[in-house]
Amino acid sequence: MSQSETAISIRGLSKAYTIDPGALRRPTFRDVVGNRVKHPFARTPTETFWALKDVSLDISKGEVVGIIGRNGAGKSTLLKILSRITEPTCGRIELFGRVGSLLEVGTGFHPELTGRENIFLNGAILGMMRAEIRKQFDAIVDFAEIEQFLDTPVKRYSSGMYVRLAFAVAAHLEPEILVVDEVLAVGDAEFQKKCLGKMGDVAKRGRTVLFVSHNMTAVSALCDRACLFAKGKLSQSGPTQAIVHQYLSRVSGAQDPAPMWTHRNRGRLINVDSVRLLVSGRPSPLIRAGESCSLRVGYRLLAPEAIGSPLSISLMLYGDGQKLANLWTNCLGQRFPCLPSGTLTCNIAKWPFRNQQIRVDVYTHVGAEAQDWIEESLVFDSHDGDFYRTGVITNPDQGLMFLDHNWSSDAV
Repeated sequence: MSQSETAISIRGLSKAYTIDPGALRRPTFRDVVGNRVKHPFARTPTETFWALKDVSLDISKGEVVGIIGRNGAGKSTLLKILSRITEPTCGRIELFGRVGSLLEVGTGFHPELTGRENIFLNGAILGMMRAEIRKQFDAIVDFAEIEQFLDTPVKRYSSGMYVRLAFAVAAHLEPEILVVDEVLAVGDAEFQKKCLGKMGDVAKRGRTVLFVSHNMTAVSALCDRACLFAKGKLSQSGPTQAIVHQYLSRVSGAQDPAPMWTHRNRGRLINVDSVRLLVSGRPSPLIRAGESCSLRVGYRLLAPEAIGSPLSISLMLYGDGQKLANLWTNCLGQRFPCLPSGTLTCNIAKWPFRNQQIRVDVYTHVGAEAQDWIEESLVFDSHDGDFYRTGVITNPDQGLMFLDHNWSSDAV
């Protein structure tokens, strides 16, 4: 990759932190003096923690890259170094362009200044001329939806107002490189969609975007490439879908096979033991539109008197905070006899939903009596796919789901 095509060049980047095990208990003045007298030459024991270790990476101009990994993998440390908030222990970074960053709510804001003043302050920090800031000023205020509070000190803003204004400034002042951390999770669903759309617009204008998120649906929809971090190291880098699938497979494989459901109302007759998504007959943490799949519920009987009684089950699907569908055996006139242990499987020929995280609540009944009810019994990601098997995939803003359909023509 030539230098003219490179936005970010990282070579051998490492960041170490020194941890004092004794810092968990703050010593008193008496402790300090007493220990110094008793052990005048003793050294305080410390440990070294490598948040990043020997990371090398090139990012092209105009590329949208997702940075993913489990908590503590080093993602936020990388962004803080790129934003010059902290210095690396060793290694080298070259940035070809101005960097706009949004790493936490109110990054770069002065709490005593008004929203108007902070827009100009952030612009100056980014190296923008006053005329450039004025040119984008109205668009920033309109996007942030804070016109009524523009001349109010930002210390009085709610966290949502903070993040709306911070993102609007970072995105509209047109830095060559935009760095965004998981801070978007602070906003509501409508605001998050708005921000993702804006980041897509920024990328289309040839600017570089680095996006850290645990929302794999958002990463898949926005990013051309993904980088997977694990224990401070760059584990893999490549096409987004492949890297996201690899990451989710690792996370799924690392989970305890015995689920720890927190929102549950137990019944006295039936106990739900497992709820799984099966794609091509195998457990999967994600699915693409158009794929066939099954939702399988495993159960066991708690009371012998229920054997042979009619068992019904309902799976309520949620996405983006709204109900998507109810898959209920009673809707099909189906009831099954209770067995000492068994599974009930809901088969879906073509998965219709796209680009959202799916939550499944499960409800069981024996006869007319409600039994095990579990909220968020299963969570997985739903991605775009070739639903119609034609190679044509409409833009995400054309709808939340696909419908299997066909057309016919008649002469009039």
